[in-house]
Amino acid sequence: MTAQFGATSTTDDVLAGVDLSGKRILITGVSAGLGVETARALVAHGAAVVGAARDLNKAEAATAPVRAAIANGKGAFDLIELDLASFASIRASTDRLVVDGRTFDVVIANAGVMAAPFGHTADGFETQFGTNHLGHFLFVNRIAGLIAPGGRLVNVASSGHRFADVDLDDPNFERTPYDPWVAYGRSKTSNILFAVEFDRRHKARGVRATALHPGGINTELGRHVGVDTLKAMIERINAELAAAGKPPYSWKTIPQGAATSVWAGVVADADAVGGRYCENCHVSEVTDGVINPVAEGVRSYALDPDRARALWAKSEELVGERF
Repeated sequence: MTAQFGATSTTDDVLAGVDLSGKRILITGVSAGLGVETARALVAHGAAVVGAARDLNKAEAATAPVRAAIANGKGAFDLIELDLASFASIRASTDRLVVDGRTFDVVIANAGVMAAPFGHTADGFETQFGTNHLGHFLFVNRIAGLIAPGGRLVNVASSGHRFADVDLDDPNFERTPYDPWVAYGRSKTSNILFAVEFDRRHKARGVRATALHPGGINTELGRHVGVDTLKAMIERINAELAAAGKPPYSWKTIPQGAATSVWAGVVADADAVGGRYCENCHVSEVTDGVINPVAEGVRSYALDPDRARALWAKSEELVGERF
């Protein structure tokens, strides 16, 4: 039975007393925010962390606190180059990892973009679906054999999955008017569905997968959201909360936001989180009828096994590889 944690738990709370010596963990998106804190916390508890980032110079500077957390010969940190918006970069990165041959106990798919203007990845896919989902789909599947038995895949999704289900007929908005939040919602639903199907395919060999919402954290992820837009969103949320007799919305700190990633990756029971969606350091319930944007819960379409299999097949078609 693991300890009980919640929305205000930090990475240090979750990992108190946990020794990760001998564990090797890969994290994407370690050039800012949650990725840096996730890496720092895991290294501080003895893990050997490999951080992936598109801009190695930026990541090198941002991860100084991670290297500072290495103490008494315990813990290690290395960087690898990975641009999730480029299949060529993904294939080059995964080829190097496979040749290296060392296994991972946990892979945390943390990188992503949010509410980006309409655009395309290097391979012609809508930016958010192409980066957040297809990039991780290709990257993780190409190194899936390196995840050791007993290991885990942790996909950092979002409560933003409530904005939209995936559209397997028009993933690139070729026939649908583009909306940055709908596109974000589709990509985050895809992150959850990917975890559901990856878990089904790999649990027989002892590898489990889960997805999570880290919470609302005011990080670099929101760089495409204007100040006025963000202010209006918070005012609308607070009006709904006030009407329900609840206190106003408050941002999580970065250590609080990264807590669910480390909890799901190395603390929670594998059978409890496998194929599920987590937030605030616990497994969430399906709440299809709840419209409050900051309430807990996951939409049933994001956990639908048939939908997960269909997305997997479509994703294989789009990336041009079968797994």
